Amino acid sequence: MDAMIEHLTDITFEPAVGDGITVIDFWAGWCGPCRAMAPQFERAAELRPDYRFAKVDVDAEPVLAARYGIRSIPTLVVLRDGEPIAAQAGVVGAEQLVEALDRIAAAGPAPKVAAAASAPKAVGGR
Repeated sequence: MDAMIEHLTDITFEPAVGDGITVIDFWAGWCGPCRAMAPQFERAAELRPDYRFAKVDVDAEPVLAARYGIRSIPTLVVLRDGEPIAAQAGVVGAEQLVEALDRIAAAGPAPKVAAAASAPKAVGGR
């Protein structure tokens, strides 16, 4: 796995995602689409080293998967300062991912809103 992509566990998760934009790939080794997503995710990390890229193995970390409502994999979740702001299930191309991350970064932090009213948006802008 590329050195720019951190493998997170329940123990390492909170400190790793606290500042800035983090995109997390929720995946599993047995998942074919997850294996297809891996090189796209690695390419996006190479293209945008200023964002944090991480992976969570849903089989090894079911508590984290449940916390973020992961029901299908691969699923990408984007966090800003530890708060989820976007999510997308399925394989996402590297270019589409970095374009979405750039739009998110350019938008700046959203005003604080009650958690129930602030559902994450799709990574691809849908």
